[in-house]
Amino acid sequence: MSKKIELSKEKHGHMILLIKNYFKKERDEELGDLAAMLILDFFIEKLAPEFYNQGVYDSYKYFSEKLEDLLEIQKY
Repeated sequence: MSKKIELSKEKHGHMILLIKNYFKKERDEELGDLAAMLILDFFIEKLAPEFYNQGVYDSYKYFSEKLEDLLEIQKY
């Protein structure tokens, strides 16, 4: 079962503002709240899981390496 990535109301609102500012600065386009929210929802649903999974994998790899280091301090 896959869990949806959820944001707090404050973070969601802040990200909508970031999207609107990006479109204004980079594309000289005014986006409304609804358009920015739809873009954010698309990113959360379709793209964010890939970044999340990469973070999980990177963490796994990092901790695996650290566990190998831990084994090196064994005394015989």
